[in-house]
Amino acid sequence: MAVFVTHILGYNALTAEFVAELRERKVPLIEDVCESHGAMMQGRKLGTHGLMSNFSFYYAHHLSTIEGGMVCTDDEELYEVVRMMRSHGMTREIKSAARREEYRARHADLNPNFIFAFPAWNVRSTELNAVIGRAQLPRLDANNLKRSENLRVFLENLDPVRYWTDFAVEGSSNYALTLVLREADGALWGRVEAMLHAHAIEFRRGTSGGGNQLRQPYLRRLYPDAYRDYPRVDHVHFHGAYIGNYPELEPARVRELCRLLNAV
Repeated sequence: MAVFVTHILGYNALTAEFVAELRERKVPLIEDVCESHGAMMQGRKLGTHGLMSNFSFYYAHHLSTIEGGMVCTDDEELYEVVRMMRSHGMTREIKSAARREEYRARHADLNPNFIFAFPAWNVRSTELNAVIGRAQLPRLDANNLKRSENLRVFLENLDPVRYWTDFAVEGSSNYALTLVLREADGALWGRVEAMLHAHAIEFRRGTSGGGNQLRQPYLRRLYPDAYRDYPRVDHVHFHGAYIGNYPELEPARVRELCRLLNAV
């Protein structure tokens, strides 16, 4: 058994009490930091609180290698397993010579260069992807400070009667501005979308993943009516979106965005 937590849109999804409880119960924590590169909880980066974590380098995120991502762990055995899993499950990917030799000795009837320990994939990054990603890494912290400032300006200038503004932002690294109506109002949301389209402001309705995943065909086949049990998620699905927040975005433009949203 393990607990899987996703940190979306640069927000921290953990609390110190929650992490302590998992450690007390000896339940492994797996962190999906796909959208929260550089975000922190209590001065410690997200992705370092659990047994393992993953990061996405999709082109819209904090760091991009065009496609691909990264898995992190400080568990040696798990590290070796993940190395094999990214390359057809082959034991020749193992860093430890002693571990490679163990497999070779147990399977003397096999070519030692082609021992497949797991059914797996070929998801190795290329050198070109790595160079692109590593070139951006030194700028990550500085860029996140600009993103955090833009989010602060956005939430401080947005009408708190119409829009949700009291997010827990401590330690966040938001690459997107979170826009959610405080109350369900289809007509108001229609006007918001129309205004954004009219001013060529790109947005994604439903925020991460396009909204309530329980409404998607791949899950509705398994759980046809489960989406009804999560009204808050459904609220964001129909009355929420995110707008890109990038380091070159000037605070003045964020204030203008808020002016347009408040005038809808």
